[in-house]
Formats: sequence, C-alpha cells, structure tokens
Amino acid sequence: MSTPSPTSRPPLLSLDEVLSRLNAAVAPLPGCQSTTVSTFEALGRVLAHDVVSIVDVPPADNSAMDGYAMRRADVPAAGTVLPVSQRVAAGHVGAPLQPGTAARIFTGAPVPEGADAVVMQEQCDALDGAVRVNIVPAEGLAIRRRGEDVRLGSVVLPAGTRLTPQALGLAASVGAATLDVVRRPKVALFSTGDELAMPGEPLKPGAIYNSNRFTLRALIEAAGAECTDLGIVPDRLDATQEALRRAAEGHDLIVTSGGVSVGEEDHLRPAVLAEGTLDLWQMAMKPGKPLAFGRVRRDDGGQAWFLGLPGNPVSSFITFLLAGRTVLRRLQGASSELPAPLMLRADFDWPADRRREFLRVRRNADGGLDRFTNQGSGVLTSAVWGDGLVDNPIGTAIQRGDLVRYVPFSEWFA
Repeated sequence: MSTPSPTSRPPLLSLDEVLSRLNAAVAPLPGCQSTTVSTFEALGRVLAHDVVSIVDVPPADNSAMDGYAMRRADVPAAGTVLPVSQRVAAGHVGAPLQPGTAARIFTGAPVPEGADAVVMQEQCDALDGAVRVNIVPAEGLAIRRRGEDVRLGSVVLPAGTRLTPQALGLAASVGAATLDVVRRPKVALFSTGDELAMPGEPLKPGAIYNSNRFTLRALIEAAGAECTDLGIVPDRLDATQEALRRAAEGHDLIVTSGGVSVGEEDHLRPAVLAEGTLDLWQMAMKPGKPLAFGRVRRDDGGQAWFLGLPGNPVSSFITFLLAGRTVLRRLQGASSELPAPLMLRADFDWPADRRREFLRVRRNADGGLDRFTNQGSGVLTSAVWGDGLVDNPIGTAIQRGDLVRYVPFSEWFA
C-alpha cells in the first residue's frame, strides 16, 4: 500500500474496498499466542484449534421420550398387551429385552438390546404388570441413534469459531473440559478534542461529554479484545504523537475517535504519518466518511495497527461496527465477513445519496421497518431507538414498500 503525503487528498474509497484492504493487511495473531481456558470461561473467545469429539453423541441408542421399549414383531396390531419385564431410567443400562415383553423406559435412557421401537406413554395404557400398546410402531420410533448428533473423531467446532453459549454446550457434550483459544487482542483507546469532558465533571462553555469513550470501550470488549483506556488527548500535534507512541507499546491495535478530518485542529493524520504509515483515509460512506487506517512503529521494531474513527458519535459507532469489528476478527482468526442482511420492507421514503448510507431503523408490528426521523451523525439517540441498520447502496432511493438490506444490531455482536 502506498503512503499518502501529508498534503495529498486521496480519493474516497468504497466500503468494499476498505474492507478488502483491511482483510488483506491484517493477519491473525501468531498461533503461539493462544491460551487454554476452562470451557466455563470461554464465552466470546475464538478457538485457536479444532475441537474434536472423543465420543459418539449420543453414546448409545436412547429413548427420545417417556414410554415403553419393545420389539415391533411383538405388536402385530393396535391393542396388543405385553407384560412389562423391566424398568430403565436415564443413567442406567437395562438387560436385553425378553421376547414378547416391553420395558418401561424414560427419556434419555439406553434402549435395551433387542428393542427396535419406543412407544410414548400417551399412546399406551398401563395395566397391572403389563401395557396395552394402542398403535403399531414403526421401526426406530422415538429412538435416538448412537452418534446421530456427533461421531467419534469428528470436528465439531473448527478453529476460528467465536464461542457462543450453544457452542460451549456442544464442546461440553463431546467431553471438552478446556478449550484452546486465541489470546485476546490488546487495544489502546484514546479520544482527541479539547472540547471533551467526562461525565461527572462540570460542563464548561463549549464542552461536551465524551460519549465515544464509553461506546468504543464497550464495542472493543464486546468484540473479544482487552481495552486499555488512555483517556483524552489535547488537540496538539506533539501530544497526539506522544499518545500514539505510548499506545503502540504492548498493544496490537490503537483505536481513536476524532481528529481524522481535515480541520486545522485534526492532528491524527500528520501524527500517524510521523510515527508510522497511513494506508487509507476517508471512504464514501454516510455516516463515517473520516476513517484512517495504518500502522504505528514501536521502539522494538514491531508495529501496532492504527484505526482512527470519526468524532461524531453515530459515525464512530457505525464505522467501528464495519471496520473495527473486521480488524479485531482478523486478529483473532475469526470470520470477518459482514453479517448477512435480511430483506425487509421499508415503511418510509429516503432520497438517493452519492455515498453508501447506513440508516438507523427498527422493525414494526407489521413486519416492516420504520426510520428514525433525524439521521444526523451526532444523534446517538437514533442508535438506541433503532434495532438495526439499513445498508443502502450508493445512488439508491428508497420508496415506501421497497425491500431493503437490514442487519439487526444483534448480528454485529454475534
């Protein structure tokens, strides 16, 4: 990638081009940087190695419900009465089934040898020491076969899987008490702007509370990384360079908000060029045009990735979902593809724009999407009111009733 000069104005890149460059540039953390954790503690982590089953799941044919195990050959017609020869509960193994008898059985219990069907208790009448079977059972009725879920030796969770609650359950079901996971990326976060104040401080004239510090820290941690919060940096070039040098040490990625536009007080671009390289700057997206990506040198000869986000709160939020999520997933070796959109009906009109837009919307009771009235990049209320984004292509007007590309916020954190 070429490095722009401090005074050049590179053309606006498409979002697809930006994401392609991020994916090409950022490599997963080295394999030696994995750790072993208890399966109980692995939620949200990314697998460093495949999870291979050491058992069949289920380990034996078992009953799918409470009822009676029997041989089909012993039930030629509905209403057949069979003596009950044994009782088999979950966690216990019964004796081979005697011909011409049935076994009382409960959900999860191993099916006795010789039985080839289980009839649920609602289709039977319990008698004194016997059972009347009110159907003719089909072969294999209500039997869960050995290994029908997982086979011994099969890969149940491949490396790169981000571990969800259900994935942890699957790992446990194949006997994995611990899991090898990728080290959490270390991220340094700071904000730039003399106007920024922290909640709890008096708000001076011209000042605003720093919402990005809270939003981005939460987003970084939700993406599976460790965040070091370096606070607010004054709007000076020397202070910004010093903050970059400090942030590069011991971190894989530096994330900043503000200072990446073209104003006289926007010092991040020249600071990054002085301390490293800038690989891309600005994209054709709304909100979120000011985006910087590059590298900052370390004293040990290594480098930390740099991601400069816009200062407006909604722009910062959305560009992190797109670019920050991509970088952190790449570092962890997980899939960095954007979530697949759902095609839902727009119950609003919207004009075309020369940039790709991400509109804050929420689903309504009629199955369509409503748009938040004010789509301004500083209106953080829209991201709380909404439950997702409409990804609207460049130059595309939306008319009420059109199908649009909708991605719920929950998908960005899956």
